[in-house]
Amino acid sequence: MIRNTTRNQKLGWVLFILYLIALIYLMFFAESLGRTGNAQAEYAYNLELFKEIKRFYIYREQLGWKAVVLNLGGNVVGFMPFGFILPIVSRRGRRWYNTFLLGFFLSFCIEITQLVFKVGSFDVDDLLLNTIGGILGFLCYKAVQEIRIRRKRRARKNRETT
Repeated sequence: MIRNTTRNQKLGWVLFILYLIALIYLMFFAESLGRTGNAQAEYAYNLELFKEIKRFYIYREQLGWKAVVLNLGGNVVGFMPFGFILPIVSRRGRRWYNTFLLGFFLSFCIEITQLVFKVGSFDVDDLLLNTIGGILGFLCYKAVQEIRIRRKRRARKNRETT
């Protein structure tokens, strides 16, 4: 497997593993995000779609913009590297639906782990926002690839004319 990978794919794997380590730290251990060693007494979960998103929007003045951006934007931005790096390390990740499904699956695993170990809460809104982040990362990957292809074509065309 390693012998058949390009230099970019190897670098992608290193970045992907570092990203997953950082994601695990932020989801389960970051004290600045309210993750402490003490497990909650009760299970915390939200199974109603858009409930927390709506709550953060309605009470944005009381909660403060930092909390709103950290919760809503952080869930989206936190999964963008997943959607960007996955197509680099895996040919299957180059199809949008695979990135969509794997992003959803990773998010679901994180949410289930949070529920089981009572660290954070299981929230379907987080599933939605994380999956959107993965797709946005994938779209950024596609845009970068399109720019790279255009540059290569332009460089090849310039070499042929000179």
